[in-house]
Amino acid sequence: MNLHEYQGKQILASHGVRVQRGIVANTAEEAVEAAKKLTDETGTGWHVIKAQIHAGGRGKGGGVKLAKNLDEVKDIAGQIIGMDLVTPQTPPTGKKVNKVLIAEDVYYPGESETSEIYMSVLLNRGKGRNMIMYSTEGGMDIEEVAEKTPHLIFTEEIDPAVGLQSFQARRIAFNLGLSGNAFKEMVKFAAALYKAYVESDASMFEINPVLKTSDDKILAVDAKVSLDDNALYRQKEYAEMRDITEENPIEVEAKEVGLNYVDLDGTVGCMVNGAGLAMATMDLIKYAGFEPANFLDVGGTADAKRVETAFRIILKDPNVKAILINIFGGIVRCDRVAQGVVDAYKNMGDSINVPIIVRLQGTNAEIAKELIDNSGMPILSATLFQEAADQVKAALS
Repeated sequence: MNLHEYQGKQILASHGVRVQRGIVANTAEEAVEAAKKLTDETGTGWHVIKAQIHAGGRGKGGGVKLAKNLDEVKDIAGQIIGMDLVTPQTPPTGKKVNKVLIAEDVYYPGESETSEIYMSVLLNRGKGRNMIMYSTEGGMDIEEVAEKTPHLIFTEEIDPAVGLQSFQARRIAFNLGLSGNAFKEMVKFAAALYKAYVESDASMFEINPVLKTSDDKILAVDAKVSLDDNALYRQKEYAEMRDITEENPIEVEAKEVGLNYVDLDGTVGCMVNGAGLAMATMDLIKYAGFEPANFLDVGGTADAKRVETAFRIILKDPNVKAILINIFGGIVRCDRVAQGVVDAYKNMGDSINVPIIVRLQGTNAEIAKELIDNSGMPILSATLFQEAADQVKAALS
């Protein structure tokens, strides 16, 4: 589950991480009131107006701007709220901005130069360890840094059984070239950031930039946070932060009815039971020369109602040109699934306007094939993987 910047900063602050302070606004008028309140609380004279969407690269897309007075706060907030913000991480049509974060200016002049640092915490799946990735070259061009100067990116691997050790936090500060109070601040910052990552059951914390201010404070200017969906049962406070307006509406609907669905860019809809078989089915479609339109795991129960629900969700994608149903009858009997497919097809009538290919293997597979072949419905049946692939190719040729 992805969070907005202001939500990620709430989690960080609750674990002792120093953050750039801000107030969320839904309208230009609210933005002005937020700016006034922020000035009273922090003394900031200028304000940063930040679009709140689930995507990075907002600055390059015009979603982050500086306001030097209240009139500019109102004008800029009015321009950003309601706009379709296009960034390298959004669809080509962009994402609509529904709210902005009014943040304090932390790039104030002082005794030393400010500097931007990149830092993230995530899981290194290959080694089964958490990892802090960091660089002195923080800011909007971090992707170019990773591509052109990878030697400027450091990693610190952490054994999850013992956590981040003091010497590791000091090594991070040393590799970033910090000294004096900034060094001490970074040691505290890294420890608090890792604690926030672990205790919130996050899958990623990305702070870009972490700022060393002109008076040697270390703080998070941004926060891109993703939480592990599977742990939300024990993070009920964070589960309430979910913003479904930022999510794919088809995926939201599928989740509400208990289907594991991920929207993709292809033309062949998939309905499968079991995640492993679903992945193999997607490979099968690609080997046949096409692209899967979705990942959909209907689970162990594939009765008529569930199959019909899955059909309706798949067909909400206008790019779907054919549907491949691939069911292994282990827990569920193939003949029941076949009857479910036939009944669902009858119930939906003309709303199914694409070819349906059904491959059933396992318990009562022969009976299932007879049911489909004798149903009188325009449903193609298959037994082998390759046969199913050939049926897909024939249907789309």
